[in-house]
Amino acid sequence: MSETSTPAGLLAGRYHLERELGRGGMGVVYRARDLLHEQFGEPSASVALKLLGEAFSACPDAHVLLYSEFAMTRSLRHECVVRVFSFEVDTPSRVAFFTMELMHGITLDRLLQECPGGLSWRELQPMALQLLDALAYAHQRKVLHGDVNPANVMVSEEGVRLFDFGLGHAPAQVAAGLPSLSRNRFNACTRAYAAPELLAGGELTAAADLYGVACIVYELAHGKRLGERQPTQRLARPRQLPRHCWQALCSALAVDPQRRTITVAELREAMGCTRRAWYL
Repeated sequence: MSETSTPAGLLAGRYHLERELGRGGMGVVYRARDLLHEQFGEPSASVALKLLGEAFSACPDAHVLLYSEFAMTRSLRHECVVRVFSFEVDTPSRVAFFTMELMHGITLDRLLQECPGGLSWRELQPMALQLLDALAYAHQRKVLHGDVNPANVMVSEEGVRLFDFGLGHAPAQVAAGLPSLSRNRFNACTRAYAAPELLAGGELTAAADLYGVACIVYELAHGKRLGERQPTQRLARPRQLPRHCWQALCSALAVDPQRRTITVAELREAMGCTRRAWYL
């Protein structure tokens, strides 16, 4: 995430904005000090604070859009998914926001810029497995991410964190009457990692999330983005990627969603297995 200066501000009488950390398709994330926790001697009183960008904050239901993301992410408890803390509204400014853990490290898109030739299998595999673990867990909880791309993955010494569920979908949330984002209103997904059916106006599905994460794994190995291609176009296996997991990745990268015959969990299993020696 980039770190640029932002005017000092105080939200909800408690959160002092320090600087901007990054911008996504809909929101802006700031580093903030929690003055209440700081007052009580909390040694780690800094949080990340997300609010909607100017283009979206003007919408009459802007707070609903932000709460939708908060509610989905709140339901996830996994070491590789960002933890959210609370949803609040600053009454004087009528600005809605939510707080979450302050992640350290760099986003995966920046890491890829530093590795134009891709990563070795020893470096690639643990990152891919953690990312696939996070997404498989979200799918198990019936939560779709909606915008799986390297800018929404944080890499640090502690491992990988998946974040920004702002374009996601959770059927249980809709069934319970909680707010939900209509993707038809916004075109904010990252096109280079969006499944072809999403670009054509189709519905978000687990298969679409699978395509996005498979694009990331391919780029980690190849060093370059996959790019647009024809349904019949064959892919060449990146040399860093073992042969025993290539078939599964190819299935996940199928242009036709009907030909993506595996799940995120099954791709994770293929990426995690160790090919047996010939003499066993």
